[in-house]
Parts: sequence; structure tokens; C-alpha cells
Amino acid sequence: MAAAVLRGALRPGSSRTRPALLTLAGRREPASPRRAYCARTAQAQGLLFRQLFEPVSSTYTYLLADLGNKEALLIDPVLETADRDTKLVRDLGLKLIFAVNTHCHADHITGTGLLKKMIPGCRSVISQDSGAAADVHIKEGDTVKFGKFFLDVLSTPGHTDGCLTYVLNDKSMAFTGDALLIRGCGRTDFQQGTDLKF
Repeated sequence: MAAAVLRGALRPGSSRTRPALLTLAGRREPASPRRAYCARTAQAQGLLFRQLFEPVSSTYTYLLADLGNKEALLIDPVLETADRDTKLVRDLGLKLIFAVNTHCHADHITGTGLLKKMIPGCRSVISQDSGAAADVHIKEGDTVKFGKFFLDVLSTPGHTDGCLTYVLNDKSMAFTGDALLIRGCGRTDFQQGTDLKF
């Protein structure tokens, strides 16, 4: 059974993304069956998986790490939670090698920039089609490697020109950013968005 890991949800009658699970900042989120399944499956393979939520912007960030060599990456970090994410990486004894973005919107790329300052050696990763500055530019067909794991890169334009989806090497998780949401899809009416590419 494959498990897709998605961020956000649409509230009926709203175009703004909302979390599928409401939590208070800084509090441990109750385990949902889907997230618990992903975490158990990941840990059995030697992969650390954490779904992190920022309630003001309704943004999910994902922490993945190889439990063997401790190499880690964050997907879609945000500025408001850079301190939380840095503390978590350090508390778990991980080596954050990449801050990976699914698309080029300010809520993500500003978080990546701050993480790079807070965690020496962390490199920013984004689509070459995004137009954003980064340490590493990637495209469909590339892979992002951390420890014995990797993410396959798929182009999923629409929300922005450079939207990417990352699929874990065993196909058990897909990180879609704002291209695909719970009960909806990402907005296409601002900052490089176009429904012609969806």
C-alpha cells in the first residue's frame, strides 16, 4: 500500500489552504492513521519521517533522515519555524544537508535562506525553472540523495512554473507541496501560476 504525504486541505467554500489536522504550535500532533503508517513504515526501513505543521500559514514541512548515517533533508521549510526545525535537527543528532523546496514562493524560500545561516553545510535545492537562486538547481529525472535514500524529482507545474514533486525511492511517499492538496489542488492565480499547465 503506497502512502501519499500531502500538505494542507481546503475548507469547504474557501480557496485558502487549511490543515487537515489542527494543532497548536509547539505541541506534538496526535497521530493520524496515515501519518502513523508512514512513520512506522519509514522507521522499519531505517528512515526517520516527521511531518511538521505551521498553523498560521497552514504549511507542512517534512523532515526525512537516514537513521544510519544521520544525513537529513527538510522539504518546504518556512521562515516562522526555522528555530523549531533547527532545534529538532540538533536534538535528533542529524546532519541537515539539504533544504528542498517544491516551488518558489516566499513562505518557503525565506525559510530555506534562514536555515542555511543557522545550520552550516545545509544547501538549498529548487527547480531550475523556478527562477530562484539556490545552491543546487534540479529538474525532472534528477534525484536528491541523503544517506541510502533518495527522492525522485517530477515536474508538476501549475501552482508555479517550477513546481516539483518528490517521490521517495520506494514509492511509499510523494511530497507534492502546493501542487496537490487534500481535497483540492494548489491555486494557479498568482506568482507564476497557470491552470494551463496543471
